[in-house]
Amino acid sequence: MTLTPPRLALTLAAASVMFATNLFVATTAEADETPSVPPGTEATAAAPVKVDANDPDLKLPEGATLAEPKVLDIKQVVEDQSGEERREDTNADVKFALQAEVLFGKDSAKLSGESKARIAAIADEIRKQNATKIRVFGFTDNLGTSAHGDVLSKQRANAVQDVLEGELNDANVTYEVRGYGEQYPISDNSTEAGRKKNRRVEVSFPRTES
Repeated sequence: MTLTPPRLALTLAAASVMFATNLFVATTAEADETPSVPPGTEATAAAPVKVDANDPDLKLPEGATLAEPKVLDIKQVVEDQSGEERREDTNADVKFALQAEVLFGKDSAKLSGESKARIAAIADEIRKQNATKIRVFGFTDNLGTSAHGDVLSKQRANAVQDVLEGELNDANVTYEVRGYGEQYPISDNSTEAGRKKNRRVEVSFPRTES
């Protein structure tokens, strides 16, 4: 009998208002070859309250202006105890992150048989959300050359996208597939435990609007 490890649910962020005292330029993680922020981390919700830029309590430096306020999405993270699979839900998006070790062999972009079942489960969630725009991003640790990591991460993202496309079999679904190599680590690359978390493929898509 196989026991499924308990899943840990963490609510990471509540509504936090972001302000800037100088010029603020919004960035997104669309089909940009060199995004300036990690993909999927942009603030997307509008601020619920108005802020008086002339309020003396703000104590803005002379000549400074108040940028349009933003509210970070509420994010819920569910990760299995081994850390092999992670799901993040925000008001706008769903993101799955799968560690490379559960999908591929070492330094390989060939999917294992077990990995296809995991990807099929993600396809089921995509269908449930009626999502038609899917992002598949590959990442590596910082071992080896940066160029090799870029190529391997893109090959792995392509492999996952191929399975999703076969599972969904929907001509209306479009994909953004990228390999970011060692960019955007989510853990410390100085330890093997951290590098293991950084070697991953992320699949994200919009939530159904309620």
